[in-house]
Amino acid sequence: MKSLMLTLLLLATNQVFALGEAIQPANSFPQVKLITSMGDIVIELERRRAPLTVNKFLYLTQQKEYDNTIFHRIIANFVVQGGGVTPNMKQKKPDNQIPNESGNGLTNDYGTIAMARETYPHSASRQFFFNLNPDGNNNLNPNSRRWGYTVFGSVVEGIEVLEKMSKTHTGTDQRLGWNDVPLTPIYLKKAIILPQF
Repeated sequence: MKSLMLTLLLLATNQVFALGEAIQPANSFPQVKLITSMGDIVIELERRRAPLTVNKFLYLTQQKEYDNTIFHRIIANFVVQGGGVTPNMKQKKPDNQIPNESGNGLTNDYGTIAMARETYPHSASRQFFFNLNPDGNNNLNPNSRRWGYTVFGSVVEGIEVLEKMSKTHTGTDQRLGWNDVPLTPIYLKKAIILPQF
């Protein structure tokens, strides 16, 4: 069983690395700008610590999969989540799932970006969230008994934009029954991979 899991992980690694190399040569800290309806956010990604996750995020950015989506889940002093829901509250089709890289030494500290997932630890595919708990979201980190949520970068510009988002009024969306949905939509207009110097 272990050898099968290792084989699957290596296959996934090779596939995602191939996508990543087509996007950008081996830069350990690529940056992505998120242009939102409340201002711009620049994130720096940790490719050495979370190579599969970063390459997948860059691939989806290059494919414009994040453009014209919304931040659909906001909980003050906890998270701002987006990346997979359209303005008319339709979920984008899940992309290929990413092996969980939460044991990479990065933790869900204030101002970091991590992958959202279902209960199954290897179910992250496209949605991401920003950690906005000033004390860090320690309950989202891995330990000896559980998988965590993969952190793969941090905000280098625009943390004030996320703080402004976190103060927006939220409620329950009647169509889907989701809680913590902004009453006034917050748009992710465009995601751009920044040129490297």
